[in-house]
Amino acid sequence: MIEASTGIVVSPAPGQVSVRMLTVTSLAAVLLWDTLGLDMALAHAFGGTGGFPLREHWLLTDVLHDGVRIAAWLLALTLCLGVWWPFGVLRRVNASRRLQLAVTVLAASLFISLLKGASGTSCPWDLQAFGGVAHPVPHWLGWWRGDGGGGHCFPAGHASSGFAFVGGWFAFRAHPRLARGWLLSALAAGLLFGLAQQARGAHFMSHTLWTAWLCWVAAAGIDSLWPMPGADRSLS
Repeated sequence: MIEASTGIVVSPAPGQVSVRMLTVTSLAAVLLWDTLGLDMALAHAFGGTGGFPLREHWLLTDVLHDGVRIAAWLLALTLCLGVWWPFGVLRRVNASRRLQLAVTVLAASLFISLLKGASGTSCPWDLQAFGGVAHPVPHWLGWWRGDGGGGHCFPAGHASSGFAFVGGWFAFRAHPRLARGWLLSALAAGLLFGLAQQARGAHFMSHTLWTAWLCWVAAAGIDSLWPMPGADRSLS
């Protein structure tokens, strides 16, 4: 790329193209899921007019919901403490990158929580098709009109217990293998938690997919504003 003001050839920042590509392609995948209307088909695999049989299953409620939520916040707290007292893989990056990771996790969680709290979109178990009273409304319209149900169900807050940690890919990017492993672990955890909520009737799969994308965008946005490695070297 040539900078117009100087005529100097400027190379893109490392990973810049791949971040843009991942952001756009993942958005296209989520939009395709919405366009094909796959939410209801998958939801009907777990429930029907009588509701969702697994809604109160102990594994999904006690372990993969309540237990996971506590574990996620403990991990977030550990990452915050790790900014000053690093251990394990946190020792491989300087204080600025450790702070970036902690900030990204908290910011992504807050972002999803605020969106969810303001949304009028209800959970699948509230819909008439599954024994509730709500009628389907496109989830992106949930901030302007309700669907007759309880609302506050989009995006998927519980899936963010995993997806909020995708920012580790940016914080550990100087160590590619570690960064990839961290990213894949965060995505796998978020998907697992999302599927658990799907089985209970608490969320549609699109809620989970949008949560993953929004957490990624939050992490990418923070990374784009974070000081360059050379500028924060003195903080390590």
